[in-house]
Amino acid sequence: MYSDWMFILIIIAFIFSLWAQFRVKGTFNKWTKVENSTGMTGYDAARRMLDANGLHDVPIEPVPGALSDHYDPTKRVVRLSEPVYYERSISAVSVACHEVGHAIQHAEHYPMLVARHKMFPVVNIASGIAPFLLIAGFLFQAMNLVGLGIIFFSCAVAFQLVTLPVEFNASNRARQLMVQEGYIANDEERGVAKVLNAAALTYVAAALISLLELIRYIMIFTSNRD
Repeated sequence: MYSDWMFILIIIAFIFSLWAQFRVKGTFNKWTKVENSTGMTGYDAARRMLDANGLHDVPIEPVPGALSDHYDPTKRVVRLSEPVYYERSISAVSVACHEVGHAIQHAEHYPMLVARHKMFPVVNIASGIAPFLLIAGFLFQAMNLVGLGIIFFSCAVAFQLVTLPVEFNASNRARQLMVQEGYIANDEERGVAKVLNAAALTYVAAALISLLELIRYIMIFTSNRD
Protein backbone atom coordinates (compact mmCIF):
# COMPACT_ATOMS: atom_id res chain seq x y z
CA MET A 1 0.00 0.00 0.00
CA TYR A 2 2.77 2.47 0.91
CA SER A 3 4.44 1.88 -2.47
CA ASP A 4 1.16 2.84 -4.18
CA TRP A 5 1.06 6.10 -2.25
CA MET A 6 4.69 6.72 -3.13
CA PHE A 7 3.89 6.14 -6.80
CA ILE A 8 1.12 8.73 -6.57
CA LEU A 9 3.56 11.20 -5.00
CA ILE A 10 6.00 10.58 -7.86
CA ILE A 11 3.24 11.32 -10.39
CA ILE A 12 2.42 14.55 -8.55
CA ALA A 13 6.12 15.48 -8.54
CA PHE A 14 6.31 14.72 -12.27
CA ILE A 15 3.37 17.06 -12.91
CA PHE A 16 5.14 19.68 -10.80
CA SER A 17 8.24 19.18 -12.97
CA LEU A 18 6.22 19.76 -16.15
CA TRP A 19 4.71 22.88 -14.62
CA ALA A 20 8.19 24.12 -13.60
CA GLN A 21 9.49 23.66 -17.14
CA PHE A 22 6.46 25.46 -18.53
CA ARG A 23 6.92 28.28 -16.04
CA VAL A 24 10.63 28.80 -16.72
CA LYS A 25 9.95 29.10 -20.46
CA GLY A 26 7.00 31.41 -19.90
CA THR A 27 8.89 33.61 -17.42
CA PHE A 28 11.95 33.77 -19.66
CA ASN A 29 9.85 34.72 -22.69
CA LYS A 30 7.95 37.37 -20.70
CA TRP A 31 11.08 39.15 -19.47
CA THR A 32 12.78 38.73 -22.84
CA LYS A 33 10.38 41.40 -24.05
CA VAL A 34 11.55 43.84 -21.35
CA GLU A 35 14.79 45.64 -22.20
CA ASN A 36 17.06 46.41 -19.25
CA SER A 37 17.71 50.06 -18.44
CA THR A 38 21.49 49.86 -19.02
CA GLY A 39 21.12 48.53 -22.56
CA MET A 40 23.66 45.79 -21.89
CA THR A 41 23.45 42.50 -23.75
CA GLY A 42 23.85 39.22 -21.93
CA TYR A 43 27.42 39.11 -23.22
CA ASP A 44 28.14 42.65 -21.96
CA ALA A 45 26.85 41.86 -18.46
CA ALA A 46 28.72 38.55 -18.29
CA ARG A 47 31.98 40.09 -19.50
CA ARG A 48 31.79 42.96 -17.06
CA MET A 49 31.01 40.66 -14.14
CA LEU A 50 33.82 38.27 -15.02
CA ASP A 51 36.32 41.12 -15.32
CA ALA A 52 35.12 42.73 -12.09
CA ASN A 53 35.91 39.46 -10.30
CA GLY A 54 39.37 39.08 -11.86
CA LEU A 55 38.31 36.39 -14.33
CA HIS A 56 39.67 38.13 -17.41
CA ASP A 57 40.87 34.82 -18.87
CA VAL A 58 37.43 33.18 -18.86
CA PRO A 59 35.97 33.47 -22.38
CA ILE A 60 32.29 33.72 -23.31
CA GLU A 61 30.98 31.77 -26.29
CA PRO A 62 27.59 31.87 -28.03
CA VAL A 63 25.92 28.49 -28.53
CA PRO A 64 22.80 27.58 -30.52
CA GLY A 65 19.53 26.64 -28.89
CA ALA A 66 17.25 28.13 -26.26
CA LEU A 67 18.13 27.95 -22.55
CA SER A 68 21.30 26.04 -23.43
CA ASP A 69 23.36 28.36 -21.24
CA HIS A 70 25.99 26.79 -18.97
CA TYR A 71 29.44 27.15 -17.46
CA ASP A 72 31.97 24.51 -18.50
CA PRO A 73 34.37 24.01 -15.56
CA THR A 74 36.68 21.68 -17.51
CA LYS A 75 37.48 24.36 -20.12
CA ARG A 76 36.66 27.35 -17.90
CA VAL A 77 34.32 28.94 -20.41
CA VAL A 78 30.88 30.54 -20.08
CA ARG A 79 28.56 29.46 -22.89
CA LEU A 80 25.45 31.53 -23.55
CA SER A 81 22.58 30.66 -25.86
CA GLU A 82 22.37 33.06 -28.78
CA PRO A 83 19.26 34.89 -27.50
CA VAL A 84 20.97 35.48 -24.14
CA TYR A 85 24.33 36.38 -25.72
CA TYR A 86 22.96 39.05 -28.08
CA GLU A 87 19.78 40.42 -26.47
CA ARG A 88 19.46 43.35 -24.05
CA SER A 89 16.56 42.01 -22.01
CA ILE A 90 16.10 41.36 -18.29
CA SER A 91 16.08 37.64 -19.07
CA ALA A 92 19.34 37.84 -21.00
CA VAL A 93 21.36 39.61 -18.32
CA SER A 94 19.82 37.46 -15.56
CA VAL A 95 20.77 34.15 -17.16
CA ALA A 96 24.19 35.42 -18.26
CA CYS A 97 25.10 36.63 -14.78
CA HIS A 98 23.84 33.37 -13.24
CA GLU A 99 26.32 31.43 -15.37
CA VAL A 100 29.07 33.84 -14.34
CA GLY A 101 28.07 33.02 -10.77
CA HIS A 102 29.24 29.46 -11.46
CA ALA A 103 32.54 30.74 -12.83
CA ILE A 104 33.05 32.75 -9.63
CA GLN A 105 32.19 29.68 -7.55
CA HIS A 106 34.84 27.74 -9.47
CA ALA A 107 37.46 30.42 -8.92
CA GLU A 108 36.68 30.59 -5.20
CA HIS A 109 36.51 26.79 -4.81
CA TYR A 110 32.96 26.92 -3.52
CA PRO A 111 32.70 23.66 -1.48
CA MET A 112 29.45 22.35 -2.97
CA LEU A 113 30.69 22.96 -6.51
CA VAL A 114 33.95 21.18 -5.69
CA ALA A 115 31.94 18.26 -4.30
CA ARG A 116 29.77 18.13 -7.43
CA HIS A 117 32.83 18.08 -9.70
CA LYS A 118 34.37 15.24 -7.70
CA MET A 119 31.11 13.28 -7.79
CA PHE A 120 30.52 13.68 -11.51
CA PRO A 121 32.75 10.86 -12.89
CA VAL A 122 31.23 8.33 -10.49
CA VAL A 123 27.69 9.59 -11.03
CA ASN A 124 28.12 9.53 -14.80
CA ILE A 125 28.83 5.80 -14.65
CA ALA A 126 26.40 4.97 -11.84
CA SER A 127 23.42 6.71 -13.45
CA GLY A 128 23.96 4.69 -16.63
CA ILE A 129 24.19 1.34 -14.84
CA ALA A 130 21.45 1.82 -12.21
CA PRO A 131 18.40 1.45 -14.53
CA PHE A 132 19.68 -1.85 -15.96
CA LEU A 133 20.35 -3.27 -12.50
CA LEU A 134 16.91 -2.23 -11.23
CA ILE A 135 15.07 -3.56 -14.28
CA ALA A 136 16.96 -6.87 -14.20
CA GLY A 137 16.49 -7.18 -10.46
CA PHE A 138 12.73 -6.64 -10.53
CA LEU A 139 12.29 -8.74 -13.68
CA PHE A 140 14.10 -11.77 -12.28
CA GLN A 141 13.19 -11.11 -8.63
CA ALA A 142 16.89 -10.82 -7.85
CA MET A 143 16.89 -8.57 -4.79
CA ASN A 144 20.69 -8.45 -4.70
CA LEU A 145 20.65 -6.74 -8.11
CA VAL A 146 17.91 -4.40 -6.92
CA GLY A 147 19.96 -3.49 -3.87
CA LEU A 148 23.00 -2.79 -6.03
CA GLY A 149 20.85 -0.73 -8.39
CA ILE A 150 19.58 1.30 -5.45
CA ILE A 151 23.15 2.05 -4.36
CA PHE A 152 24.08 3.25 -7.85
CA PHE A 153 20.84 5.24 -8.18
CA SER A 154 21.45 6.90 -4.80
CA CYS A 155 24.67 8.35 -6.23
CA ALA A 156 22.66 10.14 -8.93
CA VAL A 157 20.17 11.41 -6.34
CA ALA A 158 23.00 12.69 -4.14
CA PHE A 159 24.42 14.56 -7.14
CA GLN A 160 21.09 16.26 -7.79
CA LEU A 161 20.73 17.25 -4.15
CA VAL A 162 24.25 18.75 -4.14
CA THR A 163 23.34 20.64 -7.32
CA LEU A 164 20.56 22.56 -5.54
CA PRO A 165 22.76 24.75 -3.29
CA VAL A 166 25.15 25.26 -6.21
CA GLU A 167 22.37 26.68 -8.37
CA PHE A 168 20.79 28.78 -5.62
CA ASN A 169 24.17 30.19 -4.62
CA ALA A 170 25.00 31.14 -8.22
CA SER A 171 21.66 32.95 -8.53
CA ASN A 172 22.15 34.81 -5.24
CA ARG A 173 25.63 35.90 -6.30
CA ALA A 174 24.28 37.10 -9.64
CA ARG A 175 21.46 39.15 -8.11
CA GLN A 176 23.69 40.81 -5.51
CA LEU A 177 26.43 41.71 -7.97
CA MET A 178 23.98 42.96 -10.60
CA VAL A 179 22.51 45.44 -8.11
CA GLN A 180 25.84 46.42 -6.54
CA GLU A 181 27.54 47.03 -9.89
CA GLY A 182 24.56 48.80 -11.42
CA TYR A 183 23.84 46.27 -14.17
CA ILE A 184 20.14 46.70 -13.41
CA ALA A 185 18.02 49.36 -11.75
CA ASN A 186 16.48 48.62 -8.36
CA ASP A 187 13.00 48.27 -9.85
CA GLU A 188 14.32 45.65 -12.29
CA GLU A 189 15.45 43.29 -9.54
CA ARG A 190 11.93 41.84 -9.34
CA GLY A 191 12.18 40.66 -12.94
CA VAL A 192 15.64 39.19 -12.33
CA ALA A 193 14.32 37.32 -9.28
CA LYS A 194 11.39 35.89 -11.23
CA VAL A 195 13.62 34.61 -14.03
CA LEU A 196 16.17 33.01 -11.70
CA ASN A 197 13.59 31.58 -9.30
CA ALA A 198 11.67 29.98 -12.15
CA ALA A 199 14.85 28.33 -13.39
CA ALA A 200 15.64 27.07 -9.88
CA LEU A 201 12.26 25.32 -9.69
CA THR A 202 13.29 22.94 -12.46
CA TYR A 203 16.23 21.71 -10.37
CA VAL A 204 14.02 21.34 -7.31
CA ALA A 205 11.47 19.33 -9.28
CA ALA A 206 14.10 17.02 -10.76
CA ALA A 207 15.67 16.38 -7.36
CA LEU A 208 12.26 15.74 -5.78
CA ILE A 209 11.29 13.16 -8.41
CA SER A 210 14.58 11.31 -8.06
CA LEU A 211 14.40 11.34 -4.26
CA LEU A 212 10.86 9.96 -4.25
CA GLU A 213 11.83 7.27 -6.76
CA LEU A 214 14.75 6.26 -4.55
CA ILE A 215 12.52 6.03 -1.48
CA ARG A 216 10.03 3.90 -3.42
CA TYR A 217 12.76 1.52 -4.57
CA ILE A 218 14.03 1.20 -1.01
CA MET A 219 10.50 0.47 0.26
CA ILE A 220 9.97 -2.24 -2.34
CA PHE A 221 13.39 -3.70 -1.62
CA THR A 222 12.88 -3.85 2.15
CA SER A 223 9.36 -5.30 1.82
CA ASN A 224 10.71 -8.13 -0.35
CA ARG A 225 13.54 -8.82 2.08
CA ASP A 226 11.16 -9.36 5.03
